[in-house]
Amino acid sequence: MSDNRQSLSDLAALTNAPAPAAAPVTDTYSATDDAQGTDEAPAYEAPPLPTMPLREQEIDAQGRAYATGRRKDAVARVWLKPGSGKITINGRDQEVYFARPTLRLVINQPFGVADRAGQYDIVCTVKGGGLSGQAGAVKHGISQALTRYEPVLRAPVKAAGFLTRDPRAVERKKYGKAKARRSFQFSKR
Repeated sequence: MSDNRQSLSDLAALTNAPAPAAAPVTDTYSATDDAQGTDEAPAYEAPPLPTMPLREQEIDAQGRAYATGRRKDAVARVWLKPGSGKITINGRDQEVYFARPTLRLVINQPFGVADRAGQYDIVCTVKGGGLSGQAGAVKHGISQALTRYEPVLRAPVKAAGFLTRDPRAVERKKYGKAKARRSFQFSKR
């Protein structure tokens, strides 16, 4: 048996065939239709979809949303406001502060998931850790601030896992060992 499971729409895309239409939801059955003695099919009603109540928009007097992001030892304080998509980190542009393209890609991920690229300006200060941890902290802060400015975006951003603080950190060194797990070199003779 194959470990690779695919849905019908995925298989339809591979064969260039149109995807099959989804079957109607038939959860609620009305018993009064059978009691009338008609030859028609019983009427089915789809239940109303449960919706989570939206959180309130949290903005300050200047119209900005504030959030704190953390990753490893880095802490980022992020302010988000509508704008042209400019990201400023510690007073410097993102291309200057995060010179590696992968780090810039990391901090722009929340906008890609929320489909809001180039619609918000970001001003943030970040302290502690290295560049990778700081990029992760800025990403976490942008995700939090984005959901505070637009609560509707909470579901897609949370589904992508950007609202969860990444708990991974450096493991402490243990005594009797060279590092956290590495032992000292063993000499048989």
